[in-house]
Amino acid sequence: MLLKPQNTLETGDPRETPAYGILEAAHYLRIPAATLRSWVRGRHYPTEGGRSFFKPLIELPVSGFLSLSFINLIEAHVLDAIRREHNIPLPKVRIALDYVKKHLDSKHPLADLKFETDGVELLLTRFGQLISASETGQLAMREMLAAHLRRVERDASGLAVRLYPFTRKRQPDEPRIIVIDPSVSFGRPTIAGTGIATNIVAERYKAGESIDELAKDYGCERSYVEEAVRCELASAA
Repeated sequence: MLLKPQNTLETGDPRETPAYGILEAAHYLRIPAATLRSWVRGRHYPTEGGRSFFKPLIELPVSGFLSLSFINLIEAHVLDAIRREHNIPLPKVRIALDYVKKHLDSKHPLADLKFETDGVELLLTRFGQLISASETGQLAMREMLAAHLRRVERDASGLAVRLYPFTRKRQPDEPRIIVIDPSVSFGRPTIAGTGIATNIVAERYKAGESIDELAKDYGCERSYVEEAVRCELASAA
């Protein structure tokens, strides 16, 4: 299955604008770049008869242009939760997502509000038929999905408009201090509620300014500056 966003030029929706390179998106989502690349570009794999090609799970906004949209970030963010708990083979992920897409009648099932209500149940039902997982394992996957979905903010119509990426170790109670909003700072990560880009904060920190100096300068809590630096320096690493 291909999770297919509409063309940005057709919708005029900034959420569909190709704005994040694969390396950048992988950094902010805490996903290995090679993994994300296989999701958006596909990959070849060996078979008895030679090599076969696994088609991408996520379609980029512009064919041949390796940049993700905000909607793609949401899809990859949720797909990461699906893959993380059981390391499910991608062909089985595709089968399960085809099933969810059909029943939700959605072009973006992983970014759709309906996924949070009916889609999770559909997904777990399908995975229960595809993999051998104990009830404990299924519960762990549900909890992982819930933790990821709570970091997606929606508008009154249910559209995903903000993503609060994990900046630590994907703990359910991680603070929602850093936000990616396609309408703010060209979709770069910012300190929530301020519009202050994390990359600017991190550059000043690397240049020698202290956390306390930056917090005073920006008029925000010290912990907010620390999270901004953590976001960017972890990405650079």
